Amino acid sequence: MPTPTTRTLSGGMHYFRTLPAQWPDRLTKLRSMGLDTVETYVPWNLHEPTPGEFDFTGRADLERFLRDAAAADLKVIVRPGPYICAEWDNGGLPSWLPGPLRCHDPRFLNPVDRFFDELIPLIARHQVTRGGNVSMVQVENEYGSYGNDQPYLRHLADGLRDRGIEVPLFTSDGTSDLMLTAGTLPGVRATANFGRRAAEQFAALARHRPGEGEGIGEGKGKGEGEGAEPFCMEFWNGWFDHYGDQHTTRDAADAAATLAEILDLGGSVNLYMACGGTNFGFTAGANAGGDHADGAYEPTVTSYDYDAPISESGALTPKYWAYREVLARYTQLPPAPTAAAAPAQETQLREPQHPETRLREPRLREPRIELNDRLALLDCLDVLSRGTVHSAVPPTFEDLGQAHGLAVHRTRVPGPRSEAEPLRVKGLHDRAHVLVDGEPVDVLERDGRTATPLSVPSGGAGLTLVVESMGRVNYGPLVGERKGIVDGVLHERQYLFGWETDPVPLTSEDIGSLPWGRETSAAGPSFHRGTLYADEPRDAFVALPGWTKGYVWVNGFNLGRYWSRGPQVTLYLPWPLLRTGPNEIVVLELDQSPEDPAVETRTEPQLSTN
Repeated sequence: MPTPTTRTLSGGMHYFRTLPAQWPDRLTKLRSMGLDTVETYVPWNLHEPTPGEFDFTGRADLERFLRDAAAADLKVIVRPGPYICAEWDNGGLPSWLPGPLRCHDPRFLNPVDRFFDELIPLIARHQVTRGGNVSMVQVENEYGSYGNDQPYLRHLADGLRDRGIEVPLFTSDGTSDLMLTAGTLPGVRATANFGRRAAEQFAALARHRPGEGEGIGEGKGKGEGEGAEPFCMEFWNGWFDHYGDQHTTRDAADAAATLAEILDLGGSVNLYMACGGTNFGFTAGANAGGDHADGAYEPTVTSYDYDAPISESGALTPKYWAYREVLARYTQLPPAPTAAAAPAQETQLREPQHPETRLREPRLREPRIELNDRLALLDCLDVLSRGTVHSAVPPTFEDLGQAHGLAVHRTRVPGPRSEAEPLRVKGLHDRAHVLVDGEPVDVLERDGRTATPLSVPSGGAGLTLVVESMGRVNYGPLVGERKGIVDGVLHERQYLFGWETDPVPLTSEDIGSLPWGRETSAAGPSFHRGTLYADEPRDAFVALPGWTKGYVWVNGFNLGRYWSRGPQVTLYLPWPLLRTGPNEIVVLELDQSPEDPAVETRTEPQLSTN
């Protein structure tokens, strides 16, 4: 195969999984590895959380990211969706979307067009054709894994062009016949996603798109992308984790060998991921096992470290140096990164002869932080609730206009019912704490136990269900699932009607308004508060020994979910969230708080219980 005249050496970094103050550090390290391009998705649900209300500020400031990439001498591949997968909640689709999804139905296309009217001109301003650094733009994402609606793909491609996209368009899919026959679009460059066996994968791509990879650099003038080098748009050099599974890693030498194979074949490549990140807050997605249609629910952990060459905290791993050695054969390398690549955050670089990487001491005064303030969730619904809703059946999160958080449902069960008949929660998405007359009696869970025995005294009983939404499925036919209680609550065969529901979205503003100091005695989920003192902001990792399941906020910022089920043990605490002096740390424990509530700050991540 001829040597390509224009080869792309790209690496994935998601701006929305890293704080803006850290973007220059990560991008500089990515460039120093030998890459010339950074690739990112654009999550629709981050930028339009409410219909018609758009946000391109803070962590959603895409233009700032593009400018930071340009400052690091990097081109950018943008993958604007509308669906992105990315192990991100609902694959990036907003929870408020009606069905059907990802097809040419106007109920989907009209919101897509409204979003693209805002997003695409922003991207177009930064194209290489206009003096910027955006070099390629994707049409949808792995569409062959979902559907076969060619008019839908054509609508998106034409819409990108109509809104000013001039750089090459592309699609990306796995290399099976199923995927390539449905996910590609005539006249648009097709790229492949895989982790191993590059020659075999490129050959499968060539069978479907024979012009791709032939006559490299000869400018045959065929459809867009024909005559171009084969492109692995997602080289899966690591992987993500689900709760309850093992932490996934890939040997650096093995991954580097596949990278070398891709490049030896004359291919372009995008490392997925080149830079790890974090599913802050409620943004982690989930999968459905088996055929992705009706398998077990598999929620994704908070860390998106991905065993990437640049870790979640920006540390350089052995994979980084192995890749740099491979890339040196195909490009002129920039200088190696220095040990102080970001203000207020320094790392010792992990070179091959120095296998240990340690973050500098974060200068937090106490590694153990006692959380002495407690507040029961059920004692502060007057502050946290968005207003009590009265309904015949428990409303879903979508009915409440709420993406995530909690919903507190209450009803009264008449008595006497002396026999303990099963209380069934049908279509539970995803967990429910059951309280009877204010006392916890059970925790129900999707794909686990969704029923518990309930007897009722002669005067009846108050039933409370505290329902937690976890990540929405981000891949396959279950994308777009609803959250909460989808199919009602039964006592034995009898539906229970007449509910009061308090929506509790748990925003940063909610955490800041908690009525600390209020007398609290209710059982069930509870908040705990302490103070973390920092002499100087530096990265740290929060461990929660003795805690079971919940969320952590630092200065009102939600670090994400924790769960003793593992494999993730510590949550990443980025230095930009800290300030010199006191910092508030709040934990919401949903299951069982430890007798001596405290958390620990550590200098090393622990992403595996092994």
